Amino acid sequence: MERPGHHILLLFLDGVGIGKKDYEWNPFFKYGFQTFEKIFGEIPHLENQFLTNGKIFLSPVDALMGIEGLPQSGTGQTSIFCGVKAPQIINQHFGPFPYSTLIPIIKEENIFKYFFDKEEKVTFANAYPQLFFDYINSGKKRLSVTTLSCNLNGMHLNGYDDVVAGNALTAEITNARWNKKLGYNLPIISAKLAAENLLNISYKNSFTAFEYFLTDHLGHGRYDEDTESTLKTLDEFLYTIFTQCDEEKLSIILCSDHGNVEDLSVKTHTTNPSLLITAGRKAKIISESISDLSDIKNAIIKNLC
Repeated sequence: MERPGHHILLLFLDGVGIGKKDYEWNPFFKYGFQTFEKIFGEIPHLENQFLTNGKIFLSPVDALMGIEGLPQSGTGQTSIFCGVKAPQIINQHFGPFPYSTLIPIIKEENIFKYFFDKEEKVTFANAYPQLFFDYINSGKKRLSVTTLSCNLNGMHLNGYDDVVAGNALTAEITNARWNKKLGYNLPIISAKLAAENLLNISYKNSFTAFEYFLTDHLGHGRYDEDTESTLKTLDEFLYTIFTQCDEEKLSIILCSDHGNVEDLSVKTHTTNPSLLITAGRKAKIISESISDLSDIKNAIIKNLC
């Protein structure tokens, strides 16, 4: 069943916080980022964390949730997708994969399951290469929160055929890395076309999620592609989504689990607030109702479902 007339797109960017106004170590200032500059007129930083153009809202989100230390992906993503303060449950930040105690919570509380149980159309728009399916078929189960959420609830996981059919995207957006690193022969597409594909996917489903993790890899210094060109691809992708979406049909929530890429002077996560951008129906209310990562799922359900 599809929700008539309105759809939800959750864009999850791994490791993107709001950092210092630093032209040396903050790549958004160093290289520019039109999604910030053209939509909001400026780039967010710690002295200016709230931006809006009247329709789209950018704000900070607390990733610490009262627990000392550097926030991590396992607990941060569980908090986002399950609506719980995961670091408080296990009294620590943990990652990159979810702590074992959190897995039953992920199975029952993930946002995909909310729509799945209501028999609404829901999809995780990322595609997985055959290497991944070989991994899980071998019995290995160290999975990210998003993948684990889908797998535990029997959702379809997209593969090569779904990319070819236009029903899924490769994680790095353009297909180039699947060809270069994995030996596929997919057509190389522009970030703009990938964004348009994701919008079309979103209009076919009540709830769509897409995960981009190269920002976290850049922040850790373990990605072998150029930082500027990688961020330019992401920027074109996001700018197209926010400027071409039909706000009467689609609500967009962009969020992240912790800071990282906004400060390239260190190769660890940061304690900076995580990035949040909301657009579409009730965008202002949703933005104002999110204080920490655990508020995101509940804000979506309360205001859009």
